[in-house]
Amino acid sequence: MTRQLPESEIEFDVYAAACPSRQALDRIADRWTTLIIGQLAERPHRFGELRRAIDGISQKMLTQTLRGLERDGLVSRHVLPTTPVAVEYALTPLGETLIAPMAAIHAWAEAHVPEMMAARRAHDAMQRR
Repeated sequence: MTRQLPESEIEFDVYAAACPSRQALDRIADRWTTLIIGQLAERPHRFGELRRAIDGISQKMLTQTLRGLERDGLVSRHVLPTTPVAVEYALTPLGETLIAPMAAIHAWAEAHVPEMMAARRAHDAMQRR
């Protein structure tokens, strides 16, 4: 009889194709996830507030991403007793652990995008030769 290890004792390896940690990496590396986490790091938001704050996200993509974040335990959904009914989203304690890493990624992207754009132009110019 094989004894199953508790999840806390399993060694996860993101480089192994079948490892569940790949699912976590897929979730947190998603563009919309990083932007939603960034907004919710400030305070809880209603759906419409998130949609207005994140330029370019569709209603469908925001809904899908919030559902996935809720399923993964990163975001909580609270129905507010208002008329009409409003829904507010907030980071869970687990979701809050992503604030610092996501902020670092956002800062890096904003600081280094000029260098990346210059590298792309140089690369594209070389390809046209």
